[in-house]
Amino acid sequence: MDLRVYLQTALDAAYLAKGIHQYYQEKGFTLSSKSTPTDLVTQADHESEAAIRELIAARHPDHVVLGEEQGQDREGAFRWIVDPLDGTVNYAHGFPFYAVSIGLEAHGEVVLGVILDTARGDLFTATKGGGAFMNGRPIRVSPRATLVGSLLATGFPYDVSKDTENLVYFQRALTRGLMVRRPGAAALDLAYVAAGRLDGFWEVKLNPWDVAAGWLIIREAGGTVTGMEGEAYRLGNRYLVASNGLIHQPLLDTIHGR
Repeated sequence: MDLRVYLQTALDAAYLAKGIHQYYQEKGFTLSSKSTPTDLVTQADHESEAAIRELIAARHPDHVVLGEEQGQDREGAFRWIVDPLDGTVNYAHGFPFYAVSIGLEAHGEVVLGVILDTARGDLFTATKGGGAFMNGRPIRVSPRATLVGSLLATGFPYDVSKDTENLVYFQRALTRGLMVRRPGAAALDLAYVAAGRLDGFWEVKLNPWDVAAGWLIIREAGGTVTGMEGEAYRLGNRYLVASNGLIHQPLLDTIHGR
C-alpha cells in the first residue's frame, strides 16, 4: 500500500474543497438548516463533498466514501471519511475557523489524515508511522505537564437546551480555573492539539468525519486520544478526549469531577 498516492489524492481533494469554500465566500451562498435552526448547511458543504467524491471515484473507483452530507452507500476495504466543511456555522458568519477534513481507513484502520484550514491556509497531514506535519514541517504536541495553565478546547451541540451533558463537564473545568475555548470546528481543534497550539480537547456526540483525520494526526504527533473513560479510542466512539498525554489523566479526572 503506497500511502504517498493516497496522500496526494487527499491533498488534491482538500484544495479542491478550499477553492469551493473561497468561491462561495466571495460570491455568496444559500443557507439552510438541518436538525435545528443553528445546524446550518450551505452550498459549499454540498458542492465540496460532491467534488471530493468525484475525484476519489475517478482515481480509486473501488474505494468507498463516508461523508457528512451524503453518508455511505456501500462497504469496501478502503474508506475515505470526509467532512467537506467542518465549522459551517463559522463559515456562514465569516468567522475564519473552518476546514476540510479527510481521513483514509484501510481494512478498518485509519492510515492517513489531512486537515486543511481553508480560511488561513494551514495544512495538517499525517500518515501511519510517518509522523505529523503542518505546512510540511514536523509537529509535536506541547510539553506542558500541568493541567492548570494548559489551554483547552471543547464543543457543544447545536441545541444545548436539549442536550446539557457537556455543560456539566465545561462547568467542572471552569470552576477549577482551567482555560477553555470553544472555537467551533472539532477537526481544527484536534489539529491544534497535534501542533501544540492547544494542550487538550474534549467533546461529546462527535461523528467519524469530525475526528478520523485529527485522531491520526495527534497520534503521529505524540499525543493521546481516548474515550471519556480513558479507554483506547475507536472510530465511532462519540466521546473523545485528546491531549499531549502529560495532562490526560488530570483532564479526565476534571471532566468526571474527581
